[in-house]
Parts: sequence; structure tokens; C-alpha cells
Amino acid sequence: MNWNIDADKIGTAWNYLVQLAVHQGMNCIAALLILIAGWWLSGRAAAATQRALGRTHVDETMRPLLANAFQWMIRVLTIVLVLSQFGVQTASIIAMLGAAGLAIGLALQGTLQNIAAGIMLVLLRPFRVGQYIDAQGVAGTVRETGLFMTELTTADGVCLRVPNGKLWGSAITNYSENPTRRMDIETTVAFGSDMHKGLDALRAMLSEESRLLPEPKPEAMVVNYTQQGITLNLRCWTANGDYWAVRYAFFERIKHVLEGAGCKIAVPIQEVRLPDPGVTPVSTPPAATPDPLANPLRRAG
Repeated sequence: MNWNIDADKIGTAWNYLVQLAVHQGMNCIAALLILIAGWWLSGRAAAATQRALGRTHVDETMRPLLANAFQWMIRVLTIVLVLSQFGVQTASIIAMLGAAGLAIGLALQGTLQNIAAGIMLVLLRPFRVGQYIDAQGVAGTVRETGLFMTELTTADGVCLRVPNGKLWGSAITNYSENPTRRMDIETTVAFGSDMHKGLDALRAMLSEESRLLPEPKPEAMVVNYTQQGITLNLRCWTANGDYWAVRYAFFERIKHVLEGAGCKIAVPIQEVRLPDPGVTPVSTPPAATPDPLANPLRRAG
């Protein structure tokens, strides 16, 4: 009789375990499918948001940030649905997410700082997509500003990803913000050169360049006297897009223009003198230090 009772209990427990395993297995499969579908849907939604914003007047710098925010909203909703498959109540999920958010916030302060910096960069917009910036040694053309990092393309075509916190916490030099730029090129000529002819030659070269702006007026001037010679400065304004082309063209022509005007470019010269091997150098003994005790007045004092 006892064996029959035990067998019935074992059979009941076994049936319960089988049903529980089947139920939890179905929940695990459903949760896995929801997770895969949610992650796939979040990526497609972010791409669709990016394309939709591209057809609007929203600034290009804000588009990736809005797309990423929409993507993570769908992922958080997916995680909530996955947890609900295992019987976790919504209030418990919210409490758990709050506790997890606090713990993650304490553990990932730098990451949250990058998110906050990214939001501030998008709102205040010290730079936009396509502009060339320099933030304390980090220089390049802005390609995208995301939640965590900003992508730059350096002058040699290398992709550079910089945390938003580093950009926000440094001084940002934006070379593309203003439509015009001033150019200063200094050249030092020897003291024997006729600086007036050199200045006239530089002014004639400026007048021949059509890419310079008429206002402020281009000018050439003497700015300094150095040990090597007289420093002449060429100053002019150009459109931002013509700056480097005009600068390289002037560097190519300045030497020939000044030499054609009879001005010799000053070259630093260092003179080294070697002693004659046939002459023995005479060393001068150091001056003797007077003994303070040898002064009778000092001894008497």
C-alpha cells in the first residue's frame, strides 16, 4: 500500500515537472524569438528613421542621435516583453530596471557622461556634419555624432572615433564655421635687401591673385627685425574653400617674386670654429678666492 502511494506521488511530481519543463521551454523559445525579432526590428527602425529624417529639414548632426534613441527605445521594450514571458510583473520590471539603471549608472559614469555630452553637442551644435574641427589635438572632418562617440575623418582619410565627453570637455576650434579666413605668410629677407622693392613685389603678386577678397584689402608689411634679417608679412582674406589652394600657390611663388626684386631670402647660418691642431690652447687658471681671515680688519671684527 505504501509503495502504491509513493508511486502515485512520484507520478504526480513527474507529470508536474514535465508540464513545467514544457511550459518554461515554450516560454524560453518565445522569449528568444521576441528578443531576436526585437533586435532586428530596432535596427530596421533606426535605418528607416535615418532615411525619413533625411527627407526633412532636420540637421544632419541630429539624425544619427535621434535614430539611435529610437533604436534603444525598441530594445528596452523588447527586454520588458522578454521578462514578461517568465511571469515577471510590469511593476517588478520597472523597479528592476530602476535598480539596474542606478547600478549601471554608478558603474558606467563615463559612458553616461558621453551620452549627456552627445546630447549637448547636438543641442548646442558647436559643429555640424561636414565641418573640419580641432579639439586639443583631435582634428578631422565630422562624419557623424552618435550617442556615445563622434566619428571624424582625418586629413589622410583615417576614420577617428572620439568619445563625446572628450570633445565636450575641450576647446573646439571650428575651421569651417565662418565663410572667410585670413591668411598670414611671413618671409625673412637679408638685411642688405631693399625691403621696399620686396614689398612692392609682394603687393603686385597679391593683385594678380583673383581668389582673394577685395575687403579687407590685401596688404604686405614689415613686421619684425630678427637676427637673420627683416621679416615681411603677406596678409589677405580668402573664402574658406580657397584657403589652402591659395596658401600653397603663394608658398610656391613668394621666393621667386622676392628674388626677382633683388631681395635675398635669409638663411640661418651657424659658424663653427675649430682650434688649430698646431697650437696648444692656453688655459687660464681660475682667480683665487680671497681668504676672509687674511683681512686683519675682518679678524678684528
